[in-house]
Amino acid sequence: MSDFKPNSLTFQQGLERIEKATQEVGLRIGKEIITSRDEQVIKAQGLLETKNVPQGFKKWQLPVALRCESQLFITVAPPGAKVPKHSHDEGPGIRFIATGSIKYNGKELTTGDWMYIPAGVPYELEVGPYGAIMCYCYCCSCA
Repeated sequence: MSDFKPNSLTFQQGLERIEKATQEVGLRIGKEIITSRDEQVIKAQGLLETKNVPQGFKKWQLPVALRCESQLFITVAPPGAKVPKHSHDEGPGIRFIATGSIKYNGKELTTGDWMYIPAGVPYELEVGPYGAIMCYCYCCSCA
């Protein structure tokens, strides 16, 4: 039997852990878009590292939680494609870059990066020079 126990905290304890870390680094969730490249997010990541992983793995919680029913999407985009300014008024979402890159607000997000989009916050982006494949989880239906 393995010592690996992935569910060592309750869901509520996980939320409390996120709140404590974001408060400690001064991160305001839900007011603006944040990305994995933001300085405060990188600090929070260190506080949110978990130890209950199999040997050789590294894992951390993201400093956000989607508290809703959600829908999942995958998008494939060619180099230079642009998403015009818009918002998701029905609920927040999170976007993960699976391959390629996007440019958002002067930052290039590449493979493994993510961005959290609060409900109602407008944004636009441009796909990088090699295209992108992105995975989304939204608390709204963007179909």
